[in-house]
Amino acid sequence: MRKIILIISFYLFFNNLHSLELKGEFYQGNLIIGKTEPGTQIFIDKSKIKVSKDGYFAFGLSKDRKNDVIIKVINQNKTEEIIKKVYKKKYQIQKIDGLPQKQVTPPKEVYERIKNDNKLIAEARSVDSDYTYFSNKFNVPIENTIITGVYGSQRILNGIPKSPHYGLDFAAKEGTPIKAMLDGEVTLSEKDLYYTGGTIIFDHGHGVSTLYMHLKDVNVSRGQKVKKGEIIGTVGKTGRSTGAHLDIRLNWYDVKLDPASVLDLN
Repeated sequence: MRKIILIISFYLFFNNLHSLELKGEFYQGNLIIGKTEPGTQIFIDKSKIKVSKDGYFAFGLSKDRKNDVIIKVINQNKTEEIIKKVYKKKYQIQKIDGLPQKQVTPPKEVYERIKNDNKLIAEARSVDSDYTYFSNKFNVPIENTIITGVYGSQRILNGIPKSPHYGLDFAAKEGTPIKAMLDGEVTLSEKDLYYTGGTIIFDHGHGVSTLYMHLKDVNVSRGQKVKKGEIIGTVGKTGRSTGAHLDIRLNWYDVKLDPASVLDLN
């Protein structure tokens, strides 16, 4: 009888610690959304992350991550450790030839401008608000179009290897309306950044942000709250762009993630 009681007690204890839901596949570059009981502490790889009052949290897996994810769950002085294997993605190689030299290697006179642009983007992505918009479904920003560039692809411009592409490119005519993928607050609204041209960044809470680039028209302002589906601008070919298209990005703080991991592209 004592053995049976011990087994039942252990089962109840183990089951309580497993009050943890994880949404998202554990592949390189993916965003993972979690839900747990309010008041629970969550550690990812020994670092404590923000958990909302309703129990929502988020974290991202970098493009080249190789090691497993160690998730520590602490609730009412009870601790559980969960280990999740991270699976590799296959990344494409994309060659683009015949570009003007300034689109391959920028001239020295714009280095300071690029540095300032990068600072603005980094600051916008570092926002650590309490919003939990990230826990909701993302929508595609442009419907009925094709994808011409994917996350993680190695770009070779005029034969010169460059940094991987960290976004998702949608082919569309200049002036095509762009919809917000998710509720959020605008943390950056610029019409002429060197690389990204017309650029918008939204904060969705807990370090999760989205970026839209190469816009012709920017219709929102910093500090503005926007609902999913609202028109935020139009497709352009501004910045370092070879033609009209929309390039979107997804971040968890400074970790560059795959936008396809949160979008239904079928």
